[in-house]
Amino acid sequence: MTLVAWSDKYSVGVESADSQHFVLFEILNELHTAMMRGQGHTITGQLLAKLLKYTRDHFSGEEAMMAAAGYPGLEAHKALHRELTAKVEDFIVRHERGEMMVNAKLLSFLRDWLTNHIQTVDRQYGPWLNEHGLR
Repeated sequence: MTLVAWSDKYSVGVESADSQHFVLFEILNELHTAMMRGQGHTITGQLLAKLLKYTRDHFSGEEAMMAAAGYPGLEAHKALHRELTAKVEDFIVRHERGEMMVNAKLLSFLRDWLTNHIQTVDRQYGPWLNEHGLR
C-alpha cells in the first residue's frame, strides 16, 4: 500500500540526495502499510525508529554536501532539519508511552512534511550543488 509514490517531481537534481529521498518514501510507505494492516505496537515502533535513524543519517549527509559546496542557506536548512527530527522524536516517545498510535494524521504530517520540504526547500540547493560539482 503506497502512501506516496516517488516521481521525478521530487528530484532535486543531486543523485545521492534523490536516492536518499526515495528511501525515505519507502520507509514511510512501510509504516503506512503496517498501520493499514493493523500490525501491532512493536512493528510500527520499529519502523518509526528506522525512519528517525535514516532521517538523521540523510540530514547529516545532506548538510555535509551543502557545507562542502558553501551553500548559503545551510544554517536555515539545518534548523528545519532539527525541527523535524525533534517532532519525530516526540512522536516516538509518545508512541512508546502508549499515548499515541501511528495513525492517518501522523502519516499525513510525515508525508506532507517530506514532500513539501523536498519540493520547496531541498529543491533550492540542487542548482547550487550542481554548480559546485555535485550531481
